[in-house]
Amino acid sequence: MFKFRSRKNLAFNVIMAVVLLIVVFGVLVSLIGYISFTESMTREYVDSAFNSAYTATSLLDGGKIDEYMAGGESDAEYVKVQSYLDTLCERMKLTLIYVIKVDTADYGKFVSIFNSVNSNADRYTRWELGYERSTTNDDYKEKYRRLYEKQSLHEEIFRTTDLRGAEPHLTSLCPITDASGTVTAIMCVQRPMAELENGRLPYVLNIVVTTVVLSALVSVFYAVFIRMQVVTPLKTIINEADRFASERSEAEKPLSDDISKIYEIKSLAVSVRTMERDMLKYVDEMMSITAEKQRINTELSLATRIQADMLPNDFPAFPERTDFDVYGVMHPAKEVGGDFYDFFLIDKDHLCLVIADVSGKGVPAALFMMASKIILANNAMLGKSPAKILTDTNAAICAHNQEEMFVTVWLGILELSTGKLVAANAGHEYPVLQQPNGKFELIKDKHGFVIGGMGGIEYKEYELQLEKGAKLFLYTDGVPEATNKDNELFSTERMLSALNCENGGSPETILKKVKEAVDSFVNGAEQFDDLTMLCLEYKGVEK
Repeated sequence: MFKFRSRKNLAFNVIMAVVLLIVVFGVLVSLIGYISFTESMTREYVDSAFNSAYTATSLLDGGKIDEYMAGGESDAEYVKVQSYLDTLCERMKLTLIYVIKVDTADYGKFVSIFNSVNSNADRYTRWELGYERSTTNDDYKEKYRRLYEKQSLHEEIFRTTDLRGAEPHLTSLCPITDASGTVTAIMCVQRPMAELENGRLPYVLNIVVTTVVLSALVSVFYAVFIRMQVVTPLKTIINEADRFASERSEAEKPLSDDISKIYEIKSLAVSVRTMERDMLKYVDEMMSITAEKQRINTELSLATRIQADMLPNDFPAFPERTDFDVYGVMHPAKEVGGDFYDFFLIDKDHLCLVIADVSGKGVPAALFMMASKIILANNAMLGKSPAKILTDTNAAICAHNQEEMFVTVWLGILELSTGKLVAANAGHEYPVLQQPNGKFELIKDKHGFVIGGMGGIEYKEYELQLEKGAKLFLYTDGVPEATNKDNELFSTERMLSALNCENGGSPETILKKVKEAVDSFVNGAEQFDDLTMLCLEYKGVEK
């Protein structure tokens, strides 16, 4: 069951996510390309139609418009001009070329002077000389007026609707002038837009086919990659863990960091190998110890070392980074505890912060803590959102939680370049935030259900904006619930007071002052809960 879920949740989901991204990318490229193609072709249509119209105006004399009309269609000069226009119409694959004289009184009607119809344009009938008709609409009237009054050198009319059986087309209009520059008529050139309509579909189909092929290739690549670098190595680690659990002996071929190229898988293999060696060492030590007290001490000492090694404890943690500072401490109530904190860079711009509290105490809580920490970190390094990390971690833990343990978790991912913090809370304590020049205050975020408590939970996330100089304080309930000899709680109010007494210090200084305040309050009274704290100072990126 575990293996099936691992493959489905990891390989399948990653491949589907990548394919979805490619499909979205393909849709965006198709849309952008469609728009760009349309705009480019439209400009080409406008320029071509205008050049044709401009060329056509040179084929007749604008000062002889009235003579053309008076001479009739049999006049030699008229026949020559009409022949030129007919040839231009055929050669340029235009639908129509027509010259009209518009009534300038109200531009409401016009008279046809010349009219050429392409031999393939069977839906159009040639207008005879002197044919008179009303202007199509007010838009045409306005364009005629601008041309006659020299407010425009050319106009375009796009017709894609209300075509009355005709195909979509573009009409370019140019003024025809006499020797004095007076507009005497208008040259109209109509060009069909079929090339634009027919050209877009193959373009979009090419992108769709390319996207489908690319999705298939990427799916195959990722399927092979994930099987080789994730699924197979995980299966090897699981088999080795099962073998060690049954045989309790050193492996013939120990796990090594060349099991995978993925850092987290390599780390897990090394951790299991180290755990096996530590466990074998522990068994050898147990066999040589006769006193029960010494045996217990050895066991707890080993568990303490393993737990300490699991937590970040080298500070400064990122000495090369100047955009943030982070510090964490854990003080278990017993030799080992169930609390843990973690922080790590997902990439150069995203820092993941985790603090958690496992139910129970001692070795079982510590083991559950280590498993929870690894699962959380592995999910985070896959680039998931905080809510998705908690949701998938809960599903993984609930699938194999026969002891019915649970853990409260607060997890946030800080975008270091902007200070945007996206966080999710699974039943943990409220975080505390101090913005620059302000006080530490509780962020009363909405709690989700605890991790491991119930399957099928979908967690929610929220955003906080950290300004430069902001400090974030995270803690477990061992801080506000620390008790003195009178059974009085340290309380959240005292915790906030301790924070605000040292709100100008570094994260390390702040945690030390809070610990001092807790120690002073409990005054040596025995504590029954782990005390864990994590503090981040966001310094921002230097510009």
